[in-house]
Amino acid sequence: MTAAAKGSTASRDLAAELVFLTRALKAPTLRESAGRLAERARAESWSHEEYLAACLQREVAARDAHGGEGRIRAARFPARKSLEEFDFDYARGLKRDLIAHLATLDFVAGKENVIFLGPPGTE
Repeated sequence: MTAAAKGSTASRDLAAELVFLTRALKAPTLRESAGRLAERARAESWSHEEYLAACLQREVAARDAHGGEGRIRAARFPARKSLEEFDFDYARGLKRDLIAHLATLDFVAGKENVIFLGPPGTE
């Protein structure tokens, strides 16, 4: 077996192993980005740690981006609504600026409570 053939076999085995391992870890973004990041790492002379950190950052970012969507689907809400779609003309007593401030979620970081009082809405 020539050195080129041996290198080719080794890289095919490595590729198959990476596919298996990323499936086992349920890390599809890692599987998709590892090759491109490896090329970049070689070109820019990254350390092993820098390459690993870049791979893991991609996977974490993808999970953060898709995690909310999965939880919304799992909750099986009958409809999806957002503040951007809210009709403030219907609820005239609401103050837009107060609702916009609450939407920043600063009260969560400040460990404060928010209580809504009033008659329930129909939707």
